[in-house]
Amino acid sequence: MMSNPILSKCPVCGRAMHVTRMYCVGCKTTIEGTFEPCKFCQLDEEQRQFVEVFLTSRGNIKEVERLLGISYPTVRNRLDTVIEALGYRVEREQDSRRKEILEALSKGEISSEEAIKLLRS
Repeated sequence: MMSNPILSKCPVCGRAMHVTRMYCVGCKTTIEGTFEPCKFCQLDEEQRQFVEVFLTSRGNIKEVERLLGISYPTVRNRLDTVIEALGYRVEREQDSRRKEILEALSKGEISSEEAIKLLRS
């Protein structure tokens, strides 16, 4: 039996979709009601693909960068987007501070030892 992916948003108005019928291909049982799709089903296709690569890379950001051909900041941004789409809050202030430290390091304003110390504090 061919199946389609669950739509998380209505293609007409963009509001959340709900599952109303479930079917077992083994015993042919049908259950009707209103069911919430899992959090991961609510991710869009690009986000699901990113999560798949991230998980198969065991969270190794360097490997994700290599496999997707994207930079470290892009990996972090996509990860933050997925985390937010799953309903969790992303601490942006810490990211901003980390970015400032890394920029200072790249400009030679601080040493790598100072950067490590600042990142750990």
